Amino acid sequence: MKVFVDSDLLIWHLRGDARALDLLRGLRDAEGNELWTGAMQRAEVLFFARPNELQATRRLLDQFRTAAVDGSAVDAAAQLFQRWHASHGIDEHDALLAAAVLKAGGRLVTQNTKHFPMPGLNLQKGWGD
Repeated sequence: MKVFVDSDLLIWHLRGDARALDLLRGLRDAEGNELWTGAMQRAEVLFFARPNELQATRRLLDQFRTAAVDGSAVDAAAQLFQRWHASHGIDEHDALLAAAVLKAGGRLVTQNTKHFPMPGLNLQKGWGD
């Protein structure tokens, strides 16, 4: 199964959060899982990486496939954004990631579950309530 990991979890891991490390290890080690992230999530993690984190950031991201952003992905994401922005505060990055997950039929893992209210989206909170 394609398991898409949101940027929040990647950042938590890079900042040393043990819960994120445990979660990512579990996802990686689960039989049949393919780790993915969205193009915008990859960009967010890389763009805002601190200089001393770049090597570790690239090593982490090398473990993930990245969902491409093409015209059909943007069109699908625009519909999600227009439907859910006002009520749930989703941004363009959230919409593009949700569209990728819905298209792939995978699962999305995030701490920001409020940003992903879309029906039919297989959603998992990283940890806690």
